[in-house]
Amino acid sequence: MSDNVEHIENALRSVIETLHDGQKGFAESGKEIQDPSIKTFFLEESRVRAQFASELQDQLHHLGLKEVDESGTAAGALHRTWADLKAKLGGGDHTLLVTAEQGEDEAEETYQRATGAHLPDDIDDLLRRQQKHIIQAHNKVRAWRDATNND
Repeated sequence: MSDNVEHIENALRSVIETLHDGQKGFAESGKEIQDPSIKTFFLEESRVRAQFASELQDQLHHLGLKEVDESGTAAGALHRTWADLKAKLGGGDHTLLVTAEQGEDEAEETYQRATGAHLPDDIDDLLRRQQKHIIQAHNKVRAWRDATNND
């Protein structure tokens, strides 16, 4: 495998794994969130993360590379377990939003690394489109987190 293809593969795999973490995190937290509008957003965002991962999996496929499994990362699994525990101990919506916001920090950082990795234009354009949505979602989660902190 050429160094360039390996470079593209590594960048895409990192983002896909982060998207799988986000998909699972939003779905699991969405089940626990009490506020109906936040719940709806979380469940929709889980779907969006799955769609984004699928788009990037297609890029891997076009390069003739193996798809990334949907398990996500070990750090993501630990993060979700910790969020679940905090919620069950009575942390409520604010605690789930704090945890989601931390996950969104990681998603933004992963996209930032990937878009700075000098990838082919079509892949970079796709990542930048997705990144724009990730930033908007992050800002929404942060705003809800800040608003629930005042309750």
